[in-house]
Amino acid sequence: MTGASAILRVGENDAMSRRKTRPRTSPAPAVTAASPCPCGLDAAYGACCGRFHSGTGGAAPTAELLMRSRYSAFVVRDEAYLLRTWAPGTRPGEVEFDPGTRWAGLEIEGTTEGTAFHSHGTVTFTARYVHGGEAGSLHERSRFARHEGAWVYVDGDFLD
Repeated sequence: MTGASAILRVGENDAMSRRKTRPRTSPAPAVTAASPCPCGLDAAYGACCGRFHSGTGGAAPTAELLMRSRYSAFVVRDEAYLLRTWAPGTRPGEVEFDPGTRWAGLEIEGTTEGTAFHSHGTVTFTARYVHGGEAGSLHERSRFARHEGAWVYVDGDFLD
């Protein structure tokens, strides 16, 4: 089986998550503050996405940084951060992480708007994963909007 649908039951709003139907069966990967950030930027997790996850870095200032931090939240299985950065109108009640999926890299392919001067933006990305020993990828264009001054994930479209 290949493709995102083979590894995840795609929810209404986010392909990298699904509604909880059973308890989590495997721990999150070991990522420390000193580890390379899963988002792919040349920084340690604690100084990059980890600061947004913990709240010590405030909110992500651009849609792209929010996308990167949300990807990293899937890697470290930070459900609270994912829900906190999801638009209220499309936010699910909970997020379930597929214990058989290991996220393996993020490539940002393009952005539109999404800076401090905008109220909306998009980020097109490919997220690589391994599931059941098989490599795959998720190609999506995500939409972001400002909510109470902070960037939030609204929804996305699969491109492949």
